Amino acid sequence: MNVICDLHLHSKYSRACSKDLVIPNLEKYARMKGISLLGTGDFQHPKWLTELKAQLTDDGTGVLRTKTGYPFVLQTEISLIYSQDGKGRRVHVVILAPSFDVADQIQEYLGKKGRLDYDGRPIFNISCAALTEDLRQISPDIEIIPAHAWTPWFSVFGSMSGFDSLQAAFLDQTKHIHAIETGLSSDPGMNWRLSQLDNITLISSSDAHSHWPWRIGREATVFDMNDMSYKELIRSIRENNVVETLEFYPEEGKYHFDGHRACGTCLSPRESLALKKICPSCKTPVTVGVASRVEALADRPEGAKRPNAKPYRNLIPLSEIIAHLIGSPVASKKVWAEYMKLIAAFGNEIAALSAPEAEVAKHVDLRIARAIAETAHVQWKPGYDGAYGVPLFEGAPHAKQILPKSAPKKSAQKGLGEF
Repeated sequence: MNVICDLHLHSKYSRACSKDLVIPNLEKYARMKGISLLGTGDFQHPKWLTELKAQLTDDGTGVLRTKTGYPFVLQTEISLIYSQDGKGRRVHVVILAPSFDVADQIQEYLGKKGRLDYDGRPIFNISCAALTEDLRQISPDIEIIPAHAWTPWFSVFGSMSGFDSLQAAFLDQTKHIHAIETGLSSDPGMNWRLSQLDNITLISSSDAHSHWPWRIGREATVFDMNDMSYKELIRSIRENNVVETLEFYPEEGKYHFDGHRACGTCLSPRESLALKKICPSCKTPVTVGVASRVEALADRPEGAKRPNAKPYRNLIPLSEIIAHLIGSPVASKKVWAEYMKLIAAFGNEIAALSAPEAEVAKHVDLRIARAIAETAHVQWKPGYDGAYGVPLFEGAPHAKQILPKSAPKKSAQKGLGEF
């Protein structure tokens, strides 16, 4: 059976995250989005783990269920900050756990390394290799996945503090790394350009910092699983049993191109290279984005396809499409009204985004139906240096601010992923 999974998100206890990130909201909007299996986020946080135990029950398969039966899997993200080879390293990893018992042991282990209660995404002075070795001693069923693998500030391939290969980061433990999370600013096609990733499963998850449908499930991985169990999920990850991934357009990601947001400077990899990665306005180094970083590490040309490539679909969140077309903020009543028409008609957002234009047009304005059908042809103002990219829909009032202005200042954003 096909299981649509979002395996990376956060709780109300993570910095720069919504205080409404609670289990009932996660379930409600995951169902609305069309997600079949959701990560819990932040399971090592003492208060959140207590809440998870109170609200979720292990059904005997390693999958946790709400009272209404919605499935979750224990998941967290932690930040590793350490030195290796004379350079400061900053890498985020996603951790999946098979049971509350194992989660307790991980919590105990991490508690000996630092504080757990100040943030749902805590920082530890542990190397990628040491963490992997130590967690596998707790349970070989724990899965460790490099998070948003390309973003500049905190990722395994990040331009600011990452590595040039998984081997360099995980050393003799690389054999236990089966997947990477491609992140919002890259898609599988970009990752196919690196032959070193040919045997690595490419997964996509939202890294959601709120429960709203333009965040949760904005990226997801569809696995072909024999049953809804933790064992099957891990087998699917380790054996690359991916049906497809649902992707952001990488141009919408906050770190796709190089640039300086303060200067309004956005540069393609070619433009940035010609300027020696120096901002033409302030004459200081730009933030090197994902497209440039992929270009630097790629050993295949653009458009190359790896031998065992899995299909993927680039999607724009439905709320965003509607907001751009009607010129209203994404959380406005006008957008919600149109959004809910399509949810009522098709059951969930993913189904609505996959429906034929003629069927969608039965329920909303033809401009919205056409925009949903033609997203593959939309032009972009690419994201860079912490600013989301903007789709340039024909006839849309692009000057409108559609996303809530709730993100922290840039200085606080560094290392928080692509929320």
